Amino acid sequence: MKKLLFIFIVFSAVNFAQLIGPKIVVQQSEYDFGQVNQGEKVTHVYIITNSGGDLLKITKVNASCGCTVAKPDKDELAPGESTNLVVTFDSKGRFGKQKKLIRVESNDPNNPQVILTLKGSVKMPENENASYPVFHFSETQHDFGKVKEGKVVEYTFRFQNTGTSTLKIGDIKTSCGCTAALVSDNTLEPGQQGTLKVELDTSKRHGKLSRTVSIKSNDPNNPVTVLTVYADVQ
Repeated sequence: MKKLLFIFIVFSAVNFAQLIGPKIVVQQSEYDFGQVNQGEKVTHVYIITNSGGDLLKITKVNASCGCTVAKPDKDELAPGESTNLVVTFDSKGRFGKQKKLIRVESNDPNNPQVILTLKGSVKMPENENASYPVFHFSETQHDFGKVKEGKVVEYTFRFQNTGTSTLKIGDIKTSCGCTAALVSDNTLEPGQQGTLKVELDTSKRHGKLSRTVSIKSNDPNNPVTVLTVYADVQ
């Protein structure tokens, strides 16, 4: 009898903690904007609600691409309160199917990270007859997660020339000497694909860090592409 009572008390305590704690809820976590012309901007509003019993704090909002901007109207929500998270996608220099992820971090103990999705496709304007290259990366950010200090980690980004003329890749610069970048080819014809391998040396580094790689090209709409890598060095 005492054992059953103990289990009931523990179960009730867990349920009560969930009830009084903050709880993040998104009414619609995925939005498809359909098809837009290259150069157009798409804006969508995600509604975030605190359905818990304590103050919800939105601590961080990250987009998977520099072409996407996301910002909540409020970063602290009382129980039952909602806020708008406005997300804007700039299709300049983009072509084809697009899928962007927005990561929302909060103090919800049971769901500390919520992932929102914005997707659709970008087409060339029908009246656009100019011939030019388009330097398109399938993703521009990568998180290595937790990494032991001293380890060298690497990640390969993939890109494609989705334009109609030859793509020429120029200078590649890293924000730190601990980061190296190697491109598979400096010249790509329309439709060709390539890779860019990024290495991060965590020697004598500690804590959370981010490093960038800037790539210049002859893409007239996107002359400088910036890639970002993250790591939590232990």
